[in-house]
Formats: sequence, structure tokens, C-alpha cells
Amino acid sequence: MSAVGTTSIIGFDSAWIDNPRAPGAICTMRIDRAARRTLVPPRLASFDEALAAIKAEDAVSDLRLVDLDQPTLVPNATGMRPVDRVAASLIFWLGGGVQPANRGKTGMFDDAAPLWRFKQRLGATEDPEASRQAISGLYLLEVFPALALPSLDPAFDGRLRGARYNPARRKTFTLAGWQAVIAALRRQAVETGVEGLSAWADDLAGIAAPRKADQDGLDAVLCALIGLHWHLAPRDASIMIDDREAGYMVAPASLDVRQRLVAAAAACGVSTDVDWNPMGNAKTAQLANKG
Repeated sequence: MSAVGTTSIIGFDSAWIDNPRAPGAICTMRIDRAARRTLVPPRLASFDEALAAIKAEDAVSDLRLVDLDQPTLVPNATGMRPVDRVAASLIFWLGGGVQPANRGKTGMFDDAAPLWRFKQRLGATEDPEASRQAISGLYLLEVFPALALPSLDPAFDGRLRGARYNPARRKTFTLAGWQAVIAALRRQAVETGVEGLSAWADDLAGIAAPRKADQDGLDAVLCALIGLHWHLAPRDASIMIDDREAGYMVAPASLDVRQRLVAAAAACGVSTDVDWNPMGNAKTAQLANKG
């Protein structure tokens, strides 16, 4: 039986497909009844292994928030989801790219893709706004680390200043980019007070030649940090792009990032913070007008 008033923020970088030779990674940030925050370090995990890890947290926490780095709602047969177009407007400006999500991508989003089996077996509620008010239950949220980084650390907020930290992309990966993301984690460790995060980041920084598996663990931690931010920070410090029908993302949002995303959403005819309360939506509208 879980302890009353405890929460598990679970970050899962699924790697999108279920390849035993290239699994994703999962980690947990636990909040106990005394509000103490502790990192359970990331480990490699397939979809099935992630399900087992999430289930195990039921014995520890009343509330579990699963923050998944993979599109969770993909109704479109081809092209990009509207939320992907909005995210791409910022990511392209930062110098990165966004992989389009559609049902035509076999192994990722077709009817037989492991994602849908994972979601069905998980049985989580997919309602980000409700998760902020919940004191118990299991919730699923879609997140995107690259979209979050410029708000988590202003060092990444600028034209072509996005982090190049994926070792699998040899043409763009830089060790300086890798270390910059780790430095951002160290700062987040101080700001959030998550015990064990700084020490884990120090160990990661000591890897001379990072592998893709190391980056998967790093992204799992970033997913959990996004979830922690969504759960604990003031609501206007985050943004929800689009809705729970066409597909959405939640992300931290500094003032500059929010203005850019809201303006891009307006240009694409996409909603922002659609499930937020009227006062929150009014603030979003004011920011859009300023843009």
C-alpha cells in the first residue's frame, strides 16, 4: 500500500519503437510526505519493462505522473500533427528538427505499434490539467525535452542555440553541447532540490565518449524534470500546446518561449492552454496580442 501524500514523477524516453537492442530509459523523481524529492536514477527499459517500473511505483506513491517523450495521440494519417508544427517553429529557430508523427510510420504509430499496447495496458488518465490538481491516480503526459530546454536553462534560448547532445547523430553531436545539458541538470538539481540529481549528473559528465544509451537516460531525467515542473511550478510557467484530440505537448515556458509558441500557435490555428481556467487563458491571449 502506498504512503498517503506521496507522488512519483516518472520520466520515460521510450525510443518510440520496441527494439530489444536499443531500448529506451526510465527514471523516477519521488516526493514524500515531507516534500523531500529524491531521484531514482534512470535505467534502460523496453515498453514492458517501463510498465513494470510504473506499476511498482503504485506501492510507493498515491499519485503517479508518467511523462513520455513520444507522441501519445496521433489521429492524422499523414504529415505532421498541429502541435508538431508549433513545436517545430521553436525547435527550427534553435537549430534542431522535429520528427513528424503520423499513423503511416510503421512500428511507431501504425495500428500495431507498441505504443498503443503500452497505453492500453498502462490504463492512465490523459488529462494534464487534472493531473495538477490530483492527489491520487495515474496520469500520462506527452513531453519533449528539446522543447523544454530553452525554458529550463536560458543558455539554450536563442537562435541556433539548441543543444547538440545526441551521440547517435555524429554530424551534429558536440561534447560541449553534451556538457552544457549536464550543467543545466546541475542547476536544476539546485533549483528543484531533487536529492541525488547533482551526483548523477556528475557521474554522467565523467563519461568521455557518451553513447546513445547515456543520452536516453539523460532524456528520461529531463522528462521527469518537465513533469516535476508541470506538477509544482505556477501554472503560467508552463504551456499546453493544442488539445487531447489532435495531440498535445506540455512544456515549461519562460516568458520569451511562451510568446514564441503562442504566436506560432495562432499562426497555425492551434489552441494553447485550452483546458486551463479562464483567467489563465486570458493571460495567454494577452501574450499573443503582445507578439
